[in-house]
Amino acid sequence: MPQDAPEQPQIYLITPPAFEIDAFAPKLAAVLDGMEIACLRLAHASSDADDVARAADALRVIAHERDVPIVIEKHLGMVERLGLDGVHLTDAARSVRKARKELGTDPIVGAFCGASTHEGMTAGEVGADYIAFGPVGDSPLGDGTRAEHDLFAWWSQMIELPVVAEGALTVDLVAQLAPVTDFFAIGQEIWKAEDPLAALKTLIAPLR
Repeated sequence: MPQDAPEQPQIYLITPPAFEIDAFAPKLAAVLDGMEIACLRLAHASSDADDVARAADALRVIAHERDVPIVIEKHLGMVERLGLDGVHLTDAARSVRKARKELGTDPIVGAFCGASTHEGMTAGEVGADYIAFGPVGDSPLGDGTRAEHDLFAWWSQMIELPVVAEGALTVDLVAQLAPVTDFFAIGQEIWKAEDPLAALKTLIAPLR
């Protein structure tokens, strides 16, 4: 994942938590072909290792054919075995040091830190390549805490580590956060649409 903050935020794509590979693969390929994507996150929710591995194998081929790095959510032990480019951790700073030690310096290690700047700074200090904050929009999931604009504004002024905005994104939020984030992580916002690429273009219209 690029380390330098671009003039406009880049798009970081997240898979659905569950999908049929044969149905999802062409949708993903269409999005990757139609839009410049900085990174793909496999966020498969299955507890079956074989299911996750099959999905990772299929999506790795699609992503790598288009020079898009692919990271896997949570499953650190699968990164090297499946030829992936890194891991996205969801427990804030707690697993970052272990992940960096096991993977070495080159693979991507990202950390989702909710709305906690303290966790974000700690994760960065122990080796994270980027910090994700969210949800930025209203969501019935979780405890209702949002990562507000002020958090991203402070981070972009004070911290060099790239920051990702994700969760319940809307066109208005994209417009508001564009000046203060490096990446928008987009997934569930588009995959339920009949045409995910068109939905993505609509969502990020303020960037164009």
